Amino acid sequence: MEYLGFVPILLLVALGAIQLGLIAYAGQQAGTAARAGARAASLDLGAQTGCANAVSDWLSASCSASRLGDEVEVTATVDIPSLVPGWDFGPATRTAVMPIDHSDSPSD
Repeated sequence: MEYLGFVPILLLVALGAIQLGLIAYAGQQAGTAARAGARAASLDLGAQTGCANAVSDWLSASCSASRLGDEVEVTATVDIPSLVPGWDFGPATRTAVMPIDHSDSPSD
């Protein structure tokens, strides 16, 4: 009977561990989306398209790009999923900067 009383605590610890993994994964995906979006924006292919293609299908990502002279800066925001209703961790945000490609032909 003593072990049955400890089961809810173990479940709570397990949920917390899984939630921490989701937070880390969302942060990693935000970094990947920012780099892919910056790469796409530097080639004039659209930052949002690059971001959306780089993130797992079950996560939602949005990107905003701004031009900084000969560079483009892209900020990606990925919503962190929550396992327990009511727990809100906000979004994961990462930024990447890439030089703008001025060449008209692909490099060899």
